[in-house]
Amino acid sequence: MRTAPTILHLDMDAFFASVEQASKPSLRGKAVVVGGLGPRGVVATASYEARVFGVHSAMPMGQARRLAPNAAYLVPRFGFYRAISERVMELLRALSPLVEPLSLDEAFVDLEAGGAAWDEQSARLVGARLRADIRAATGLTGSVGLAASKMLAKIASEQAKPDGLVVIEPGTERAMLEPMSVRTLPGVGPATGDHLRRAGITTVGEIVEAGEDELVRLLGKAHGHGLYAMALARDDRPVVAEREAKSVSVEDTYDVDIHDRVRVGLEVQRLADRCVRRLRGAGMSGRTIVLKVRRYDFSTLTRSETLRGPTDDPAVIREAAARLLDSVDTTGGVRLLGVGVSGLADYTQEDLFAQAAGERAVAEGPVEEHAAAPAEEQPALADRRWPAGHDVRHAEFGHGWVQGSGLGRVTVRFETPGSEPGRVRTFRVDDPDLEPADPLPLVLRRPEGSGGVGSASPVGSASGDAQSVASSE
Repeated sequence: MRTAPTILHLDMDAFFASVEQASKPSLRGKAVVVGGLGPRGVVATASYEARVFGVHSAMPMGQARRLAPNAAYLVPRFGFYRAISERVMELLRALSPLVEPLSLDEAFVDLEAGGAAWDEQSARLVGARLRADIRAATGLTGSVGLAASKMLAKIASEQAKPDGLVVIEPGTERAMLEPMSVRTLPGVGPATGDHLRRAGITTVGEIVEAGEDELVRLLGKAHGHGLYAMALARDDRPVVAEREAKSVSVEDTYDVDIHDRVRVGLEVQRLADRCVRRLRGAGMSGRTIVLKVRRYDFSTLTRSETLRGPTDDPAVIREAAARLLDSVDTTGGVRLLGVGVSGLADYTQEDLFAQAAGERAVAEGPVEEHAAAPAEEQPALADRRWPAGHDVRHAEFGHGWVQGSGLGRVTVRFETPGSEPGRVRTFRVDDPDLEPADPLPLVLRRPEGSGGVGSASPVGSASGDAQSVASSE
């Protein structure tokens, strides 16, 4: 391991919910829950105000509503989150060529590789400056952990939440880890944690006391050796700049089980087209088509077919997915469907049956994300969907966001990231003056040369002091 805390872990604070609060002045300081709003939806992110009521990510949305009935429940705006995430990743890449994104809101950075830091003091300065730059560029806050390994840097960022900075100085790791719960260590989930608890092991220090042989006996060779090494703060994993994607997939969970076989087939075709759009967006192709079906009794089946060469042809992938569906019994009902492509490559190779499929696709017209539907196929005004939390614009009242819709009405709050909390108005869902809109930037841009950090002024405010674990300061 290193002798200086030059591995940085950044974790944006309640990212999706924080973006929504920054976008919507009326939600700042309020409980906000982002996720699927249907009966089978799950929580993607909850604001810290919502977490007070026990709401957390991956919780069923119905349970979240019971715990926090007065929270704002919003549908995710993933395109907007990705755009903000990319801005944050740009700041990280300015520090080092070795940036390892783990998700939209989380990444490791090797500061030493970029010459940005070489000891505890320089690392601390980089961490503090990064937090300020993120706030200036996005109006959001992130928590930073600094340590000599990836495992410890991630633990430090968890301790720093929300909106803080924690440094774990080399040489202090063992003493810091000993009293912590075994669940602190990577790879120790509920099942492993319960197994260790039944053996009388609840803290990291007790893992060390039990010894490596006992860990191997309890958990098996690979897991036992790995967990014992982590308990001793041994982690030599490097920061890897490019994490190669292994697959591209999409899936949908349905509010009501689908029993109609024709409807199931149409859903699979739609998912295949969505998967192709995502595949092409990444500039990739793949050889193996995968179908996922979760049935009414929660049993989950996967079927796959490997082609002779990689493809991104929508007709080929649709046909393969349809063949896979033929081998699955869906008579009892389907609650989830998914289509994926694995065996990825950055080139395509025409498959023999793609030629026949391609001829049919000419007539059918392959679905492209940017292609406009024929006028007669475009949804009527009355059929437009108004997802809660999404942006709209009204010809008279300007920019706003959907608070809710139903019974032929849509309720909109008119406000922008830089405004005061706005007024609420209700319209017919087919109001011709109301239309979907793109999100507005979270920060107000200053003219060039106006001074300050960067050229952006944050919307809203944030605070948080740097902390240190076992620090001499």
